[in-house]
Amino acid sequence: MRFRLLVLLIVASWFGTGAALAEKRVALIMGNSAYKNVARLANPANDAVLVGGMFRKSGFDVVDVKHDLNVVDMRKALREFGSKAREADVAVIYYAGHGIELDGTNYLIPTDAALETDTDVLDEAFPLDRVLFAIEPAKQLRLVILDACRDNPFAKTMKRTVASRAIGRGLAKVEPTSPNTMIAFAAKAGSTASDGDARNSPFATALVERLPMPGLDLRKAFGFVRDDVLKTTGYKQEPYVYGSLGGDDVALVPAKPVAAGPQANPDSEIRRDYELALQLGTRDVWTAFLNRYPSGFYTDLAKAQLNRIAAEDARAAAAEKARQAEDEKARLAAERAKKAEQEKAAAAAKAAENARLPAEKAKQIEEAKAIAAEQRRKDAEAAVAKALADKQAAEKALADRLANEKAAAEKQASEKQQVTDTKQVAAVAPTSSPPSLSPQETAKLVQSELRRVGCLAASADGDWNASSQRSLTLFNKYAGTKLDTKLASFEALDAIKTKPGRVCPLVCDHGFKADGDTCVKIACRAGYRVNADNECEKVQDKKPVAARDDANKRDAERKQIESRPARAQTSGQITCNTMGCRPVKPGCRLVKLGTPGEPGNGSEVCN
Repeated sequence: MRFRLLVLLIVASWFGTGAALAEKRVALIMGNSAYKNVARLANPANDAVLVGGMFRKSGFDVVDVKHDLNVVDMRKALREFGSKAREADVAVIYYAGHGIELDGTNYLIPTDAALETDTDVLDEAFPLDRVLFAIEPAKQLRLVILDACRDNPFAKTMKRTVASRAIGRGLAKVEPTSPNTMIAFAAKAGSTASDGDARNSPFATALVERLPMPGLDLRKAFGFVRDDVLKTTGYKQEPYVYGSLGGDDVALVPAKPVAAGPQANPDSEIRRDYELALQLGTRDVWTAFLNRYPSGFYTDLAKAQLNRIAAEDARAAAAEKARQAEDEKARLAAERAKKAEQEKAAAAAKAAENARLPAEKAKQIEEAKAIAAEQRRKDAEAAVAKALADKQAAEKALADRLANEKAAAEKQASEKQQVTDTKQVAAVAPTSSPPSLSPQETAKLVQSELRRVGCLAASADGDWNASSQRSLTLFNKYAGTKLDTKLASFEALDAIKTKPGRVCPLVCDHGFKADGDTCVKIACRAGYRVNADNECEKVQDKKPVAARDDANKRDAERKQIESRPARAQTSGQITCNTMGCRPVKPGCRLVKLGTPGEPGNGSEVCN
């Protein structure tokens, strides 16, 4: 009786939880496939139809399915659904399509978005907070399911207005501030989801299989979804759930009522008596059992066993009677009895055989009934034991999770207090020591983080050289920090770890351009080349160059000039007379006509 009472209490608790959550449930399903400025997505429209049908079959009062929403349609859908959520106990929003993370904030992208620059995200996309605001009025449960972690094509062509602005891969981690709110991602924060090769994505396929299970707690259901997606994608995609619920089981579909009827009690005395009688298996034992227990579940099983024994006895009696008739027939034949007696014996043998066959058939039927009854008993006992084990496992898992969260919170608070105390003590007398890591190990950790944020191109080898110092200087410049670049410190390591994505802009050599986190060579079409500004420009046609004079002609002109007689030049002599002095004319010279040795002016003689 105690065991039956416990079973009834467990079932009643399940029914109470399901009834509490089933007052009024509403859902908004959005699937964006036909994007205007990037390639079309194949699965979101199909996933929206599949998930919407699942919510309708689960008994939701309102299920709005929307396809290919532009920015105006998406704003209208969220506004109208917010009005419906104010009157609901459970509100669910499912979105499949493109999403983007910008500076740690997640956005859902409508079909008409262009996103030419990073600032366009603020005007053309919807932040996740707007979606949470729409389901905020729901009284008991608020659930957001996002299949928007695909590889985003907008991020590759988007121009950054600020070099240090981070555009993440996939969606960023989020922690809901409202109680009883859960946010499920198709892929863990910072990773991308797969559309798969089928009509629906692996995430949507797992959702429609696990969420509608009656009475299954949402946390356990999403755990099954995670396991299914990991197996389907070869452990490349891991769904993740953010947020928390209370201590009670919260099922999206209430548990089905269990039909009233006889219940097996594994711990009762009647069960032990039944198992003992089953081992003996005689008519007297089953008769004694029925006399002691005239009614109940095990009484019906005992009656089936007794009927089986009676059928076996009837079959044995008929077989014995047929054997005796055959013996009599043989005896009469052997003694050459009269034909009439032989015919009479043959008729008796035939009648006995005819009676044996129905008895044999009846015996088989009763045996099948007994086996079926025994199987029902085992199934009933196993179902009760499984229900109790599942409940105990769920309670233990919840208690372990709460204990782990409490321990983590206490550890975090202790670490924060320890850091505060360490800083205060260090201000007076620095006695604390850094973690037991060598300078090379510390430098290697800092270099690895600098590579992750895009500030270091070399490998992380633990050598804190000039290249590493320049990389930390770049981080200070773009992150706004003032870290000491002369050595690798744990202060620098902690500061770099706080950055979720690229900090330093990607700088490419001449002839290359940035494509995401890599540099690719610029390819110009025919007739164009890369100029000094790293842009393609048209190649100018070459102008004709004047041909040089023929060498023979030049030599002839030079020889002609050299063969000409030299022009007459003045000798530099001066002649004087009573009129004065003047230079000797060109081509003339002074010749002295008097006696040598006597003074005189001389005469001017010309050729």
